[in-house]
Amino acid sequence: MKKLITAMMIMGMTAGVAALPQEVDSNNGGVESLRGSTELSKTRNADQHKRVLKDRAPIERNYVHQPPMVPHQIRGYRVDLNSNKCLSCHGWKYARETGATKISPTHFETRDGMTLSDVSPRRYFCLQCHVPQVDGRALVENEFKAVDSLTQQ
Repeated sequence: MKKLITAMMIMGMTAGVAALPQEVDSNNGGVESLRGSTELSKTRNADQHKRVLKDRAPIERNYVHQPPMVPHQIRGYRVDLNSNKCLSCHGWKYARETGATKISPTHFETRDGMTLSDVSPRRYFCLQCHVPQVDGRALVENEFKAVDSLTQQ
């Protein structure tokens, strides 16, 4: 019985190996992603940088808890463990003199609901949620409509 099971296993493995393609097909199988129809095995040139919109008024929000979008250029802003350029204008200490929007009080709360005297570590890296806008075409069609309570009447 053991010999029969062993023989069947060997035949199954041999048939499985024989069924594998000898050459890997490098095409995309007709699938086109947002990066275009470039084959996965080929390197293509990077897209050109999009033009970031210049300083302007705050951008309207589309839903209640949407993080505000950045309405200005941030190239060269340093946001790392040692410094956060955003806080030099948007921090409570400087917002009035710079005319920038103040950081929300929620950014001073810990996960457990304790209020800190400085920005919470989980909210310190602003660009995780707040992003600048570029002058680019939409990648996909979008028919999104803002919540009625946020639209101007």
